[in-house]
Amino acid sequence: MTEAERRAALEAIATEIRDCRRCRLHEGRTKAVPGEGHASTEVVFVGEGPGFNEDRLGRPFVGRAGDLLVKHLGSVGWRRDEVFITNVVKCRPPENRDPEPDEIAACAPYLKRQLEILDPALIVTLGRHSMARFMPGARISQAHGTVRPAQPETGVADAMVFAMYHPAAALRSTEVERQSYDDMGRVPNALEEARRRRAERRVAPATTAISPPLLPGPEPVGVATVGTSPAPVSGLARADAGRVERADVAVAVANLPAEPESASANHPGDIPADGADPTNAAGSQDPIDPSDQQTLF
Repeated sequence: MTEAERRAALEAIATEIRDCRRCRLHEGRTKAVPGEGHASTEVVFVGEGPGFNEDRLGRPFVGRAGDLLVKHLGSVGWRRDEVFITNVVKCRPPENRDPEPDEIAACAPYLKRQLEILDPALIVTLGRHSMARFMPGARISQAHGTVRPAQPETGVADAMVFAMYHPAAALRSTEVERQSYDDMGRVPNALEEARRRRAERRVAPATTAISPPLLPGPEPVGVATVGTSPAPVSGLARADAGRVERADVAVAVANLPAEPESASANHPGDIPADGADPTNAAGSQDPIDPSDQQTLF
């Protein structure tokens, strides 16, 4: 599939999303938010759901949370237009509440089709609802900053998944913000690992097992972290000639401890006692720069 074909396929999905009435969220939306970014990128960021500004403009991650995401990307030498950004639900939940399970299920086919078209090497989840789509049973206070293979049922048969806190949670906690910058510093290395595994699988027999997921440890030289010079990774948009068919292989996944989410759990980024989810992107009221004219999908 050429880049032009991927763009056309993404736009076809976006058109469906803008007219979607699969769940109750369409009743209160101003604009649906399909996602935007580079059609040939190797990296896809998946958030939770649109907020006030996203609903108004039809774009993901604008306002304060979007500004922080751009800063996170800049800390490793990347730009917003080099990646693809979307959410697990494409319409704003009322009053910025958490998306309900049936709403996530209604949008799941759209996200799966987007990922099938993009075929990224690395998916970065932002927030616990996004992480739950790719790391079911994991707790974000334990899983953030870790990477594991994506399961084929998510829409990508050969990718890695890296978990991060939502930028909105970082805006509410200086400790979560520090951890988020540290985690972002590990993302370029996770992309290199994903590229390596993908290259190995092109020639490996179908029964070859992949090593368990990476866990945090001593950071390799050259990975950008807070207070260091950025370590840019070039070539986020790969050439069409580099896209090949791959055989399915068995993937060994190390299970993180699965704990029930608790409203009273004292972990940064978890749900506070009042039920508000600090990992929800919604709620930013900041004005948006109308000069930002990125292509919508």
